[in-house]
Amino acid sequence: MVDQLQDLTLPLLPLPGGVVVPGMVVNIAMESRDARAAVEAARSAEDRVLLVPRTTDADGRTSFATVGTIARIEQRDRLGGGRRGILVRGLARAVVGSGATGAGDATWVQVDPVEAEHDEDDQLDGLMEDYRAVVEGVLAHRGNQSLVAALEEITDPGQLADTAVYSPDLDVEQKVQVLETLDVRERLELVLGWARETLAQLEVRSKIRDDVTESMEKRQREFILREQMKAIREELRGLGGAVDDDGDSLDAYRTKVAEAAMPEDVRTFVSKEIDRLERTGEQSPEQSWIRTWLDRVLELPWGQRSQDNLDLTGARQILDADHTGLDEVKERLIEQLAVRKLRIERGLESDLPTLSTIDPAEAEADAEVDGTTTDPAPPTRRGQGAILALVGPPGVGKTSLGESVARALGRRFVRVALGGVRDEAEIRGHRRTYVGAQQGRIARAISEAGTMNPVVLLDEIDKVGADHRGDPSAALLEVLDPAQNHTFRDHYLEVDLDLSDVLFIATANVLETIPGPLLDRLEVVQLDGYTDAEKVTIARDHLLRRQLSNAGLAPNEVAISDEVLRRVVEGWTREAGVRQLERQLAKLARKAAVRVAAGDPSPIVVEDPSELLGRQKVFKEDAMARVDVPGVATGLAVTGVGGDVLFVEVARTGSAEGEGQLRLTGQLGDVMKESASIALSFLRANASSLVLDEAALATGRFHVHFPAGAIPKDGPSAGITMTTALASLVSGRRVRRGVAMTGEVTLQGKVLPIGGVKQKVLAAHRAGIDTVLLPLRNEADIDDVPEGILQDLTVHFVDDVREVLELALED
Repeated sequence: MVDQLQDLTLPLLPLPGGVVVPGMVVNIAMESRDARAAVEAARSAEDRVLLVPRTTDADGRTSFATVGTIARIEQRDRLGGGRRGILVRGLARAVVGSGATGAGDATWVQVDPVEAEHDEDDQLDGLMEDYRAVVEGVLAHRGNQSLVAALEEITDPGQLADTAVYSPDLDVEQKVQVLETLDVRERLELVLGWARETLAQLEVRSKIRDDVTESMEKRQREFILREQMKAIREELRGLGGAVDDDGDSLDAYRTKVAEAAMPEDVRTFVSKEIDRLERTGEQSPEQSWIRTWLDRVLELPWGQRSQDNLDLTGARQILDADHTGLDEVKERLIEQLAVRKLRIERGLESDLPTLSTIDPAEAEADAEVDGTTTDPAPPTRRGQGAILALVGPPGVGKTSLGESVARALGRRFVRVALGGVRDEAEIRGHRRTYVGAQQGRIARAISEAGTMNPVVLLDEIDKVGADHRGDPSAALLEVLDPAQNHTFRDHYLEVDLDLSDVLFIATANVLETIPGPLLDRLEVVQLDGYTDAEKVTIARDHLLRRQLSNAGLAPNEVAISDEVLRRVVEGWTREAGVRQLERQLAKLARKAAVRVAAGDPSPIVVEDPSELLGRQKVFKEDAMARVDVPGVATGLAVTGVGGDVLFVEVARTGSAEGEGQLRLTGQLGDVMKESASIALSFLRANASSLVLDEAALATGRFHVHFPAGAIPKDGPSAGITMTTALASLVSGRRVRRGVAMTGEVTLQGKVLPIGGVKQKVLAAHRAGIDTVLLPLRNEADIDDVPEGILQDLTVHFVDDVREVLELALED
């Protein structure tokens, strides 16, 4: 056929909305002038025309395909009703060539017929089988099984691929792409890919339709069956028969409510919710909301309480075994336990203080006025739950102490992390109307504990934040108030919870960030850190054993004396707690594990810790060397990580006309800046009596700097330190080595008391200071400092700055 069509020049008949491939017989309406001209011109070309698809792109530009179909006109005037048309049969593909001349007004073009050649191979046969199978699947989804037999009769691969043009799933551009693909294998692979995509879409739609139908039928069946079950249960109850139900049934809820030792008002409220659940339809979303709420309420341990361990000696032994030192905290807990024991032994436990909502005398007076009788409301029981706040630097054992307290009392322990909490709903819970609502952390803690009197540790209470969602610290006011927490109400549960028997223990690093009303409800117990001797004991009795176990070593495989532990404490750590010490011991244990694993004989005797830990990191001589020049003084401060040594450096940067200038650096707060101004003003006002250079003070420019500038600093306790540094610079007298001081200064030179005396004295001792200057009114606070520390220090109590300068400055 192709040989007979060589060197042809044919009229071009554009197809505006369709594609004709070889073998296709179609009717074409002659609606355009070009079509009618092409049909008339075909009379001189043996009734043959070139059918070329015409497409329009997104920009509206019209273009013709590069490949057309040579077709023979079988019949003319095919269409009736006044419409003109022809019946054509596709013969072969042809590449559209350049324009040519011919009869009539038609567009003549040269054509290059294409022979549909292909090699017989197994791969091509496989593609044909795959295409038939996929198309049969598409036809099956559409119910056109009658076309399957027609596909089976087509044996030519090119003709089989051309059947894709009949598909309603392909647009005109895709059909033109089929026409222009001359290679049979590529054409078959192309249409096979499209057919697979179509089949996948049809399968997904069918699955969705089946799932929706099945779900609707299932809900209808479930509704009918449940209505029948409800009617059957009602009939059985009317006859007095037993009703079998599973754990999720209404009767099961009623049974759990009857068995729970919940207060009567709570039992009434829960029973009403069960009745509402019974009236709610299965299709209503409230069905699952009410069931979830019932499950949460029934998870609470109503009436379940742990029996307190009233053995005071045994409780103290547990506390001493878990923690070294911290005597003040241990004594407070023993006091709480002793009070509990006496009340039980003397029969006073049931006679706890009560709160009445209506005073009996007022109720009687009101009755006399209006002639009615009013019974006073029943008193509400108020428990004796204690609320302790352990405040101290990191690493002193605040969190672990809560676990020891629970173990000593024989109670369950639950930890509630409050660090970074900004949503009030985290404490009180969400309203039930919200999607995904749940109870707050306090109610969840009670459920997790399984008793109504656990030990609840509120960790990092000083790091609670506030934003547009509310202030969690405000919600904690009710939780931590013994006068209110016996009727704590969670927004989700909507019933009163008695928290009066709960022992709340809060932990914090600093008190400044805790709101005043919340701090007023806490009984603060200060943990000021450990001495070096206590750290050695803690390392020997607790930390070393744990780290050796973590490293896979037995206690007898490593020998470390107390002297070596003391060297580790003094040379590699400078902290109030023991976290850094434990890290160093962990490193030491790992180094020892390497030697044991390498075959060294055990025990590994550690004599020089620097062999395993590297060079020493802490040098006590730093505080001594920093004051070798005038204008440098050593102060003491309290930060979020405990006490620390604070250096003050003063330099004179020149002179200025008129009054001198003061520059402050080191990320200082407003209070500390004011203290520097007060110190300079005092020295100027008293320069004569202090034998200082009045001109230098009056006209000099002074720069006061606090090293460690990345750390924020504030507070008035560095007042005498800055005064001493300025006086040292102006007088040229150095500050005595080993002297540190703390105290607020006034314009009259008085030294006012400050806080954190114990932490500051411990920090001075850790830094190698031997003389400490403290305000006279802090003399009573020195009793909190361990006796062993005071034996190594010389403490002077001063009332005036003149005494400070006399003691601190060299002659």
